[in-house]
Amino acid sequence: MTSKERAYLKGLAMTMDPILSLGKASLTPEFSESVAEAIKKRELIKINVLKNCTDDPKEIAQTLAERTRSTVVQVIGRKIVLYKRNQEKPIIEFPK
Repeated sequence: MTSKERAYLKGLAMTMDPILSLGKASLTPEFSESVAEAIKKRELIKINVLKNCTDDPKEIAQTLAERTRSTVVQVIGRKIVLYKRNQEKPIIEFPK
């Protein structure tokens, strides 16, 4: 992913609300499946890491990216943004 593509995705993510929240149970297989389903439908998702989750958000982002084969766009505070292009029906078109 180029820096221009990453910047474009960050701009899109700024206006998004988190669609998933990660709590005290941390990374469970069920949560990873939910993330994979959401990424498949939306391509770009934002995840909120609640304060009662003791794990580091950057480590969580890397683990989720590996499990879902996605890319970490950014981690700011307790917010994680992930992106994975849908090969069948791409939703997000990058500017040329």
